[in-house]
Amino acid sequence: MIQFLQQIVNSLSLGSVYVLVALGYTMVYGIIHLINFAHGDIYMVGAYLGYLCIVRFHMGFVPALLCTMVGTMVLGVIIERVAYKPLRNASRIAALITAIAVSILLEYVVMYFMGPDIKTYSAVLPSTIYHIGDVVVTFQQILIFLISIALMICLNLFVTRTKTGCAMRAVSADADAARLMGIDVDRTISITFALGSALAGAAGIMVGIYYNTINPLMGSTPGMKAFIAAVFGGVGSIPGAMIGGFVIAFIETMVGGYISSLLKDAVVYALLIVILIFKPSGLLGVNRREKV
Repeated sequence: MIQFLQQIVNSLSLGSVYVLVALGYTMVYGIIHLINFAHGDIYMVGAYLGYLCIVRFHMGFVPALLCTMVGTMVLGVIIERVAYKPLRNASRIAALITAIAVSILLEYVVMYFMGPDIKTYSAVLPSTIYHIGDVVVTFQQILIFLISIALMICLNLFVTRTKTGCAMRAVSADADAARLMGIDVDRTISITFALGSALAGAAGIMVGIYYNTINPLMGSTPGMKAFIAAVFGGVGSIPGAMIGGFVIAFIETMVGGYISSLLKDAVVYALLIVILIFKPSGLLGVNRREKV
């Protein structure tokens, strides 16, 4: 039971990261039906921006977090305007190939400027350890979970309570009708990329602080798992991405803790296959029929 509770604690902090990245996937897909495979590498760029803020510029955690989110927000908008907007009316396969190309480009640009070696974060948060019975919880785990929950709540309020959020939902439902109603579709899409990229950047800096090491290829695996989380919850559904992130992290930690750490990734990828076979719309997704 103690080991089970410890794995739950571990899955909450890991799931918080997956949720923040998965939200970017699901928001972009909900707006323009694009699987942005470069999103995992925006998360990686966020980790490096956090490293520069904390190690090179000696910022505290909160200023570094805010600077990282702003930096990845700007990067997300630039990627959307330069790489995706010209292909908005192109075939989906063209946009998908472009997303993969942007992903590789980000990895090697970071590798060129920062080097291929592993970078280490300096200590910026207290290394306090709390004992709840025999279960160990670190201050970093608590902070990651609380910040992630706060960002999820803010995103949900933004999407459901603001005029821009209403525009995002309208564009997601029918972009042409939204344009006829006077909504600036291009601006709405850019805002969606900005928000998703900011959340990925926040996840990147928190992972860098938690695991203490980063590298230019660190975005591939977490990005893919966050994509699986988005598919599990229903791509295009924000609540689904939240549920999917925590479920995927729970499965991963339980397999690693009770079966084998070598199988945890395989089980998660096998779950993707099962989802696509039996319920491709995901847990909270809706099947959409396209007119021919």
